[in-house]
Amino acid sequence: MRGKTRGFWYGIMILVMSGVVVLPGIVYLPGQQARAVGAPLLLDFPAPIERNIVAVSAVSEVNVVPCGQSIGVLLHAQGVMVVGHAAVEDRSGNNVNPAVDAGISDGDIILKIAGEAVKSEGQVRDIIARAGATGQSITFEVKRGEQIFQANVNPAYCRETQQYRIGLLIKDSAAGLGTLTFYEPGSMTYGALGHIITDNGTQKPIEITDGKIVGASIQSIHRGKRGQPGEKIGSFQDDDREVSGTIFQNTKLGIFGKLQNPPAHSNYSAPIPVSEANHVRKGQAEILTVLKDEQVESFTVEIQKINPQASNNGKGMIIKITDPRLLEQTGGIIQGMSGSPIIQDNKLVGAVTHVFVNDPTRGYAVPAEWMLRESGLLNGTAEGQAA
Repeated sequence: MRGKTRGFWYGIMILVMSGVVVLPGIVYLPGQQARAVGAPLLLDFPAPIERNIVAVSAVSEVNVVPCGQSIGVLLHAQGVMVVGHAAVEDRSGNNVNPAVDAGISDGDIILKIAGEAVKSEGQVRDIIARAGATGQSITFEVKRGEQIFQANVNPAYCRETQQYRIGLLIKDSAAGLGTLTFYEPGSMTYGALGHIITDNGTQKPIEITDGKIVGASIQSIHRGKRGQPGEKIGSFQDDDREVSGTIFQNTKLGIFGKLQNPPAHSNYSAPIPVSEANHVRKGQAEILTVLKDEQVESFTVEIQKINPQASNNGKGMIIKITDPRLLEQTGGIIQGMSGSPIIQDNKLVGAVTHVFVNDPTRGYAVPAEWMLRESGLLNGTAEGQAA
């Protein structure tokens, strides 16, 4: 995702305001302009496809409803993530960085400060202000990968802002536009995006505590071209009748959760089968996506290459946009199209995930079977995971 930043410096430079989710640097409210969940969508061309992964097993008899609706994705991260740092000019005019000196780096997740679990920018600001006023160091509990460690930080008084700071840029939430891929009517379990949501600055996966999806309306299209992928621009909606659901997983094969109600503006009134990854064939198919407002439309594509063994990264197919109208309006695959379902022979076969930067008419797609398996629908765990 890309966009304008809003924030301010206190002890930390914050990109989160009043609990409203942002990533990276965009503040989202219902009805305000939003941009695509885009970081994992961009891919330099050509890219290798791994071939040494054991093939997935056959799909159970699970039918799903293909979607294609644009959605707003809002995630609340575990703790707060460090996305940058900047020096603090102290009382003596020296440039210092207390957090970096204590061993905290970009991409780290701050779980606790002074024994208190942190969830918001206001909470972090207050803790730093209190500790700075007393001249005490603060103990941070920090997660780096699978390692959790402690760091003692001494806040510095900033001559410029006249506040105590520790020299970090952090955020606690994420938001952006994507596409709903499918839902299973019995459990109301859905899948979307087809790829993991990462922080655009650190490229680290966002570990979520909770999140939700809402309906989105597409207001304009930034057309893509060679070396410069395009994107959808839209606004979030607060009408639960459009799309509304929880998020319980952010995985390499997409986000998954539960819908409150069947989404509006559907092209399919009944569920259809899901194709096994090794049964997808080269040739013509169609994708479902939104170019204007909330209207889901169908566009032709060509499945050019299939690799059902690349399940470690989700890049199991290469597709090419062939629909003249879609090419005219978007230039090919654009950000915000992630998750657009691919239909072939009246079966859900996959979802759009990546665009080749040097050839935006082509990109990767994830087989639908892999998304279904990741959601828990194939092993009967989806309903339990959402509880």
